[in-house]
Amino acid sequence: MQNRTESTTPPTNIIVTNTTTRTIKEPKEPTETPKPSATSAFLHRMKDDELFWRASMVPRIRKTPFKKTPKVAFMYLVRGRLPLSPLWARFFRGYKGFYSIYVHTQPYFVGEVAPEPMFQGRRIPSEVVTWGEISMVEAERRLLASALLDFNNERFVLLSEACIPLYNFSTIYPYLINSKQTFVECYDKEGPVGRGRYDHNMEPAVTVDQWRKGSQWFEVDRHLALEIICDRKYYPLFRDYCKPACYSDEHYIPTFLYIEFKEDNSDRTLTYVDWSKGGPHPYKFGKWEVTLSLLRQMQNGTECMYNGERTRVCFLFARKFVPSSLLRLLELAPEVMNF
Repeated sequence: MQNRTESTTPPTNIIVTNTTTRTIKEPKEPTETPKPSATSAFLHRMKDDELFWRASMVPRIRKTPFKKTPKVAFMYLVRGRLPLSPLWARFFRGYKGFYSIYVHTQPYFVGEVAPEPMFQGRRIPSEVVTWGEISMVEAERRLLASALLDFNNERFVLLSEACIPLYNFSTIYPYLINSKQTFVECYDKEGPVGRGRYDHNMEPAVTVDQWRKGSQWFEVDRHLALEIICDRKYYPLFRDYCKPACYSDEHYIPTFLYIEFKEDNSDRTLTYVDWSKGGPHPYKFGKWEVTLSLLRQMQNGTECMYNGERTRVCFLFARKFVPSSLLRLLELAPEVMNF
C-alpha cells in the first residue's frame, strides 16, 4: 500500500531530449485494481493454474467503463530483500498511478522485501528458482501473469535486486509507453554457447536456424506478455530439452519471439551489463566503481534505433550493483539520473 501523503504531481524536468516523450498528468480517477489489505504480504494467493487462466482473459469490449491510464509493470525477480530499494523508492516517488510493482522471491524467504510503502503487499506466490534451470522462466511467466491481472499495465520490465534505473521516471515512462517495439535481445550465435545448446528434439517446431539467444532482462508490451504466458507450443519444448548447459532464460523468449513476432521486437535489451571480464556472470559494481563517468558511459556510451530514429538513449537500466554501492548511487542520482 502506498503512502497517501505521497505527492502524485510529477516534476516536469526531462533529462533526455532525443526520444519521443509526452506529458505525464496525474490520473483524475482511480485506475488501479483492488489491492490486498496492508497486513497481507502477498498480492494474491493463486496457484499457477488459476493465475495463468485468469491472466489469459482478454476483454472483447474495447471501451472501458473507467478512465484507463497506461502503467509500466516493474517485475523484480529476486532471492529475498531488495537492497537497493531506497534508490528505487526515490525513482518512483511522485508517480503513483503510473506504475505497478511485482516481486518474486524464493518461497522460503521470510521477512520484508523492502521497507518503502510502494513495495508493501507486492510479493506474489513463488516457487524455488534455480540459476540456469527452467524454474527461472517459470518465475518470469509467473510475474507476467500477475502483472497482466491489472488491465492498466501496458509495458512489462523484468528486473533483479542488482538493477538500477539510469534515468528518472519522467524519462523512462514515455520511452516505454511510446515505443512501437518491445525490447528483447535476440541474436544468432555460433559455437557451444549459442547453437551448440540446441537440441534437435525440438524439431520441427524449432529448427537450429531459428534458435536464438539473448539477455534474460527483457521488456515487452501487453500483447507479447499475453502470448508468452499462453504459449503451449514452444514452452514445453524448452522445459523438456533445454537443460544445463542450455539455459532456457537466455533462449526461450528470444527464440519464441523470433519465430512468431519478429517484427514486433527491437532485438536489443534495455539493461546494461558488463561482460568484459569474462565468465558466466557479468561484472559486479561496488561502491568504489560507481562514479559519475561510469554512469554517464552507461547512459550514452552506445547508439541504437528507437521508433525508426537513431538515439544514444539505449539503456534505461543497469546491473549488477552490489549493496555496498547504494550510498554512492544515492549521492550521484540527483546529478546523473535527475532524481
